[in-house]
Amino acid sequence: MSSSSDSKAPQRPAKAAGMGFIMVAVLIDMISIGLIIPVLPPLVGTFTTGESEHTLAQLAVTLAFCIANFLSSPILGGLSDRYGRRKVMLIGFSGLALSFFVTAMATALWMLVVVRLFSGAMQSNIAIANAYVADITPPEQRAQRYGQLGAAFGMGFILGPVLGGLLGHIDLHLPFFVAGGLAILNWCYGFFVLPESLSLEHRRPFDWRKANPLAAFSRVRALRGVGPLIYVICFSGLAQMIVQSCWVLYTGHRLGWGPLDNGLSLLAVGAMSVLMQGVLLKPLLKHVALNRLVLTGLAISVLTNTGIGFATQGWMVYACIVIGGLGYAIGPALQSQISKAASASNQGETMGAVAALNSLMAVVAPPVGLGLMYLVAELPKSDLRIGAPFFFIAVLQALSLYFASRYFALQSRHDEPAAASTSLEA
Repeated sequence: MSSSSDSKAPQRPAKAAGMGFIMVAVLIDMISIGLIIPVLPPLVGTFTTGESEHTLAQLAVTLAFCIANFLSSPILGGLSDRYGRRKVMLIGFSGLALSFFVTAMATALWMLVVVRLFSGAMQSNIAIANAYVADITPPEQRAQRYGQLGAAFGMGFILGPVLGGLLGHIDLHLPFFVAGGLAILNWCYGFFVLPESLSLEHRRPFDWRKANPLAAFSRVRALRGVGPLIYVICFSGLAQMIVQSCWVLYTGHRLGWGPLDNGLSLLAVGAMSVLMQGVLLKPLLKHVALNRLVLTGLAISVLTNTGIGFATQGWMVYACIVIGGLGYAIGPALQSQISKAASASNQGETMGAVAALNSLMAVVAPPVGLGLMYLVAELPKSDLRIGAPFFFIAVLQALSLYFASRYFALQSRHDEPAAASTSLEA
């Protein structure tokens, strides 16, 4: 990561064209990750017997990735503040490629656990992409830009899981080879095409003390004006991670879905994400206040996750996915608020700290979500208690709604004196 290698980076003006470049990189990245979502739990299941053992094995594999990612995200974020976003993303792409190929050739459960540890340690591309967008975007435009980035994530989840479901229907190992190939393609794109976004004057020395993941909570909380928003990030992040850890197992047990059905359901999720973040978010922000958009999205998320917990047929799940579309506006809004509170020189550290918080929630989520799944795994498919993971997710979103309303109320009271003093000066 020497500074001399910066001369090899593409010299395009990142602020003028960087958004398009980073969206392509994120799209390819998310397609490769999305490819394995419908097939990783079934692959884990080939090394187990019975629903309960399968759930515990999936818990071990998921925790391996999440713990490693929790420990490494602040480090990689800090390194991106020192050496630039592009180089750290290249590390992530290469780590993903290697992990996908090894997963495809795994012959024992312990191999899956080890490779997920490696993959989690090497991969923090989402946090770095968020810092990249902050580098090239004025604060007042970041909600819209994070919406565009979210649309790229959503498009990846449209293409990736569907392709993974189709390929997994042919052979469970095939999606991992294809995902590895895409990760290599993204590395080449990042090396030869992606411009660096962080200028030399905004780079800062790497500090191991600030890379401590256990300090992530206090570091984000210390940002000016964030306040209760930190709890919204934690509870919403935990809810989202429980969905990710439980979805394939839950729908397989409750609805009898396989890789193809899960791929199609994730297609619906991705389509709603793209529609909301890539198409509707900009006009909505012109007519609806950001706080009202977040609060409404969280309220709808409470209702739709409760609905999924009660759903006994596939069409009911799809109805909840469509109705819950407004919830996809929450992520860009939160990223925008936190990014505005950080300085130009510590966007990577800040987004790495947020990623560490999300990774911490990802560490907590599998024992909670899959633990609930384990408790109800042997119940009949028609038993309403099987919906326990999604009922708990609804509770978490209700807590997020409470803290978000507190945050916006505090922000409103803080803005009133400033507005009054401005009017007096006028």
